[in-house]
Order: sequence, then C-alpha cells, then structure tokens
Amino acid sequence: MELAAFPRQFARTRRFSLGVPQRFTVSPDGERVLFTRSVSGTDARILLWVYENGAERLLAGGDGDRAGAKTGAGAGIGSGSGIGSYATDRHARVAAYTRDGALWTVETVGGDTTPRRLPVPGPVTDPRPSPDGTLIAYVRDGALRVVRDDGTADRALAEPESPDVTYGLPDHTARESIGRTRAFWWSPDGTALLVARVDTSMVRRWHVGDPADPARPPRAVRYPAAGTANAETSLLLITVGGDRTPVALPRTAPEPGGAPAAPGTWRDGAFEYLLRADWDGAAPVVTVQTRDQRTVWVLRVDPSTGAVRPLSRHTDDAWVEFPPGTPLHTGSGTAVLPYIRGDAYGIRIGDVPSPAGLQVRAVLGAVGERVFFTASEEPTETHVWSYTPSATPSAGPSHGPDPRFVRLTDVPGVHTATVGGDNDNGATVVLDSRTPAAHTVTVVRGGEPAGRIAVLTERPLVTPAPVPLVLGARESRGQLHLPSWYEPGAGPLPVLLSPYAGPGMQVVNRAGAWHSVVRQWFAEHGFAVLVVDGRGTPGRGVAWQRAITGDRLTPVLDDQIDALHATAARYDGALDLTRVGIRGWSFSGYLAAGAVLRRPDVFHAAVAGAPVTDRRLYDTYWEERYLGHPDSRPEGYARSSLLPYPSDANGTGTPVRPLLLVHGLLDDNVFPLHTLRLSAALLAAGRPHSVLPLPGTGHLVAREGTADALLLRELAFFREALAAGGRPAAESAAR
Repeated sequence: MELAAFPRQFARTRRFSLGVPQRFTVSPDGERVLFTRSVSGTDARILLWVYENGAERLLAGGDGDRAGAKTGAGAGIGSGSGIGSYATDRHARVAAYTRDGALWTVETVGGDTTPRRLPVPGPVTDPRPSPDGTLIAYVRDGALRVVRDDGTADRALAEPESPDVTYGLPDHTARESIGRTRAFWWSPDGTALLVARVDTSMVRRWHVGDPADPARPPRAVRYPAAGTANAETSLLLITVGGDRTPVALPRTAPEPGGAPAAPGTWRDGAFEYLLRADWDGAAPVVTVQTRDQRTVWVLRVDPSTGAVRPLSRHTDDAWVEFPPGTPLHTGSGTAVLPYIRGDAYGIRIGDVPSPAGLQVRAVLGAVGERVFFTASEEPTETHVWSYTPSATPSAGPSHGPDPRFVRLTDVPGVHTATVGGDNDNGATVVLDSRTPAAHTVTVVRGGEPAGRIAVLTERPLVTPAPVPLVLGARESRGQLHLPSWYEPGAGPLPVLLSPYAGPGMQVVNRAGAWHSVVRQWFAEHGFAVLVVDGRGTPGRGVAWQRAITGDRLTPVLDDQIDALHATAARYDGALDLTRVGIRGWSFSGYLAAGAVLRRPDVFHAAVAGAPVTDRRLYDTYWEERYLGHPDSRPEGYARSSLLPYPSDANGTGTPVRPLLLVHGLLDDNVFPLHTLRLSAALLAAGRPHSVLPLPGTGHLVAREGTADALLLRELAFFREALAAGGRPAAESAAR
C-alpha cells in the first residue's frame, strides 16, 4: 500500500474522475451511443466518442482527429483542452460541440466524419443542432444565435437589452440549486425555440477577487442570498425567422384552500422558479414553482399564442419535490409525475403508483410506454427499474407484488442509466454501475448485454475496506474504516468523522467512490474513520429529509454524536472517545466547525473547508426551503448560524478545541466571507484558530499541488491535535 504516493495520485486523477465515460446519448435506433471521456485516467482533455457494433470510435476533441481512430492512449490526440458541451440532432447523426470557445460540428455516421470548425466568433456556449441537423443554435455574450450547419447565415434571434439580461442561459439558482443547466429548447419540427430570458438587474451584486493576484480585477457575481431578490426568468417562443411570442406564465398561486397562512408561517406564492421545460410533441411543457416551494404547476403552452393551461398542480405544506426527469410523458402521452406514497418519495405513471416503500431517485426516460427510473429499497443502494403497462415475463424478475415493475440491476451498488432506442426493437440501456469492486458501463439491447464502454480511471493506491453499520435508534447508515494493520484488542484509536451529511447527497453507499478511498487513507495513518448519513440526507423518506426544517445543524450534529457513541459501544475498546476529530467541506465543513463550537465535550479538533457559517448568506432556494424567509422566520437562521457560538462560550470555561478553517479565495458557491466572518468572531471572542486560504481556488479543490497538499496538511493537523501516531515508522517502512 503506497500511502505516501496517494495524495499526488488523488490530485493527478482529479479525485479519480478522469477517464470516466459520461454524458451518454443513445441514437433513436439504439445502434449508437455517443459519450465523452478524457484521454486517460490522468489526462484531462475531453474527447467525444461513439460506441457502435461493439467497438468505440473517436469522433472529436483533439488535434489530428480523424474518422476511424482506434481506442487507446494518444490515438488521434493532439494538444488542446478537448471538447466542452455537446448536443446532437434528433437522429444523433450530427453533433455540435465547443472546444476552447469555438463552435465545431462532426458527422457521427457516413464516410466523412472529420470535425469542422464553423467560422463564428466566440466564445460559444451550449450549441444545439435543430432536430434535422441543418441549423445550430448557440449562445454568445448573452445572445441566442443560430447558424447553418455549413457555417453561413449566422444571426441573432434574441439579443440582451442590457448587461443584466441574457437569452438562453440559466441563472445561478437554476444552475447551482435546481439543477437546470439548459435555457433553450428546439421545437420538434425545427421551426422555433422555447427560450428563457433572464434578468438579474434586481439581484445583489457580489464580487470575487483573489488577493494573491491584485492586478486582476474582481469578478462581479449576481448572487441571490436568502431573503433577497431572485433573478426574473420569463419564456418566449422565437421562430427561426425571428418572430416572438411571449409565454403567459402565471404570476402567483392562490393560497391552498383559500386560507391565509398560519401565524409565523412564511408564504410567498410568486412563481419565481422555472424547474423544467421541453417540448412534448407539438407544444412546450413547462414546470414552475413558487418562491416558498410549496406549489408546483405543470403547464402546457399553446405555441401559437403563448397561452398556458395547467396539466397538473402539486402542493405540500413543507415543499414540493420533483425528482430529476419529471414531468415525463410516454409515447401515448401518459404522464409520469412525483407522488408521495406513505413516507416514500415515489412516482405515479398515469394512475399507477410506484411500489410502496420504494424511494424513487430519478426518472431516466421512456421508450414507447416503458418507463425507466432509479430507486432504492435500501438507502445504501440505488438500482435501475422499469415499468411496463402489461407485465412481460421476458423483461426480467419483478420485485414485489406488481409484476409491471422490474428491477434491472442486482449487484449491490449505485446504478443509473441512459435509455433510448425504439419500441419495436427494444430499448437500448446504457447501465452506469458503481459497486465496491468496480465501475462499469454496460450497453444492454433488448434486455441482453451487448458490450462495455471502457472506464479508464486509475486504480487507487489505497483499497477501501469499510464495514457497513446500522447505528442507533434511528438506524442511521454508516461505515467504519479501520487500519488494515489494526488487530482487535490492540488498544483504542483516535476517531475521525468524515461525513457530508447535507441534503444534497449521500456518502454512505455501496458505490466505492473516491471519498471512501480518502477515508481509508486517513485510517491507514492510525485513525478509526467513521462516516454517517443522518437526518436530512436523501434516500430515507419524507420525514427523514424534512427533519432539518427550521434547524440545519442540531439534528444533523445529534445524529453524528449518536452514531459515534453507538459505534464505540459496538467496537468496545477500539475507539478512543477522548480523541475525536471531524473534517468536511461545504455542508460538512459547516458541520465540522459547528461540532467543535457547539459540542467541544464530544469533538476535540476539526478541519472545516468552505463552511456556510451564516445561512442568511447562502442562496435563496436551499436556505428558504428549510428555514423560510429570514425576515419572517429569523429564529431558524439564528439556530443554524455558527456566528453566535464563539461569543456565547467566551469566559465560561468551555474547552477551546483546535479548528482549521480552509477556503478557496475564488469560491463563488460558498463565498470566502463565510470563513472570514467566522474567523473575525473567533478572534473577537479570544478563541485561537487557524485559517488556510487557497489562492486561485474555487469551491472544488482538485488542482495538483493544492488538493494533494491539503490532504497532507489535514493529516498533520489531526496527528498533532489528537496525538495520533499510527503504525510505528519501522513497521510502516517494511510494508
């Protein structure tokens, strides 16, 4: 086990993300699969590939691209950063993509598949061919433009009226919080586009600058912090000839039942969020949500007048949650919509609900009337499922009493898929499977494996060996990493908690992801490393996710402490509860800082990276969902803030625990002001602490020379703070 070399490998591979195939597109006939993948597990240049007839073929991405290039390191590859975004026409015969800001196209079939650069000025964003491939729509400088596939007749369809207006680009909330990365959509006949117009003039302007580079001017960012104005998003139908029709989106939703809000309850019925949009047949379908997130309407748009009519309305006393991929309509028009069944986030396909207890994660698509989705029966596993209106024995074994629902994956892990093909020849399913043993991508046609797409990631120098745990009265899922050299009865180890624990993702699963490898690396240096997914994390049901409403910190921290004590009781004598550290980034950085400030009786040291120390200074969509509006519900923000705690503890005899705060100075997700304000409060309260600024770094720390150095700095910090020595030096050298 090469512990010393691991941090460099971790950084060089960008958290083992290089070489992973992604962004799959299945052709309508199911015969071809387009995807992107970097050159290798250590070369970040992104290339566009096609999988066809059991083999991969390079399409585009580097100097010297040529038709028929073979798979392999360096085949057809030259200098350059590779491709950015790509999209295809209806038949996946023409792909448009960006490379270094320029617009390129490539034919995916036929004799001449040489990439062509179209002579339009850059930088180009989000190029998308029309359904027949004869036109390419794209965004430049906030204007939506269209050009012929031969590079002629480049023209603007919509140009911004001011510097604060864009056409065809999502705003910050849509991109970072809602997950909607698109902002224009072609009509099926290619004669018009549905286009989002975003006005950010009312949104607060913040600035991001790097003190390490004072010659570089700060960058202005429109950031909608909790309780402040959001961007205004409207929709237009624009023909390729330039005619415009505004979409008459509703402004506000009526109070549920017509009753006023209860005292102390924040209500805001303005439809400020565009969740989804696309064309369903000849008409667009759009999904909008109110500012308080308690109401969602799915609307069909009349393409000739812009008038809308509701297809469905959804309300909830907490918030309405639409899983990715919904709403969806099958070939016959059957709607696939979210549906809460008992305590499970499920879906309803027409009148048919998903099986009881099944937690639906995402809807993947439909081929004819067959609907594909991902769901969990056990929170640590996610599987691919399908629904067929009439049971088909050849589709696979059903799970549960309803034979129309079939689970397509069986190996424990985290699985997802991209689907396509046609109903007559059967679906083509690209299964993307992460298990403890491997990461594989399998192409399945007609229910049978047809081959694999290569995953080129490097094998980690450290092999994780987590022990799965179910902990405490709430049965929190956890994993414990012990050193491979540790023998039972050898004495207690210092403990290091390494959670995420936020509502955005799980880290306790059977995926064998990079964070599991990092936890094992810390364990090999002499720590018992524990990770726990407590309340608020996805995959455990409605009540579990809503338990953090009104308080983002206390329930999450309580679950970590309960799980820590339960683990120590189970492994009697192995965990030293007088030496407990916690580390984290983003939400878990907030949790780590909160742990040593609120519960220094339990936690003895923390590394807090990019923590949100004041929830009022994070974005509207995430914070108002759980805490409401800060003007009407200030108590939730006060309970969830880290800033009052340093002064509360000053002079009371509460232990002062070592705390290392880390922040990228170019972070425009969690701005550095969070760490700076907490540091100022700690300083004023007389509490020693350390601050590690990362120049030239944003929210994601992946650069070689920074990501590896940060791991080593954390290790040194915890070794000193917790007096962790690990294996004797001579014994380590012998390995």
